Amino acid sequence: MSGPLIGVLALQGDVREHLAALAAADAAAGPVRRPEELARVDALVVPGGESTTMSKLATLFGMLEPLRERVRAGMPVYGTCAGLILLADKILDPRSGQETIGGIDMIVRRNAFGRQNESFEASVAMAGVDGGPVDGVFIRAPWVESVGATVEVLAEYDGHVVAVRQGNALATSFHPELTGDHRVHGLFAEMVRAAG
Repeated sequence: MSGPLIGVLALQGDVREHLAALAAADAAAGPVRRPEELARVDALVVPGGESTTMSKLATLFGMLEPLRERVRAGMPVYGTCAGLILLADKILDPRSGQETIGGIDMIVRRNAFGRQNESFEASVAMAGVDGGPVDGVFIRAPWVESVGATVEVLAEYDGHVVAVRQGNALATSFHPELTGDHRVHGLFAEMVRAAG
C-alpha cells in the first residue's frame, strides 16, 4: 500500500482492531507510542480504551504536547469512544487530572450511555458514509452534549450526538472497528488523502 501513513495511538485501548480496519480500508497504518513515531505519520487514530488512563500515559510518554501541536496544525485525526473524549475541547465531568488533546469544539459527557454491562450494538445512520447505517458498538460510550458553530454533526442515536467532524478531525462515540464494517475508516482514509 502506498499513500499516506496513518498512525494508531498505541498507549492503551483497541489498537489492533483499528490497524486491521484501516488495512481493510486500503490504508497504510502502524502503531504510534513515541513523539518520533508521531512525527512520521500523516494522520492519527485515537482508539477507544480508558480516557483517563490514556491521558495520563500520553503525559508520561511525552506525547500530549506533540499530539496537541499536530492536531492544531491540521493533521487529520479520528477518535473513537475514549478517542472522542480526548479530542474534545471540554469534558463535562472530567476525572481528576484528566486532560484532552482537544481539536474539536465540543463538550462531551463520559460514560453517558451507561456502565460496561449496559454496552450495546446499534445501527447508526451516519452522514458521509454510503451504503446505509453503520454498525456501532457502544461500550461505556460518551455522547456529545454540545458543539460549536463549525462542527458538523454526522450522526445521532437516541437523541444524542454520537459522530462529529470539524475540519480534519472526525470522532465517533461508538466503535466501528469492532464490527467488520470498515466504512467509517474508509471515510477517514478519504479525509487523509484529501488533506494530502
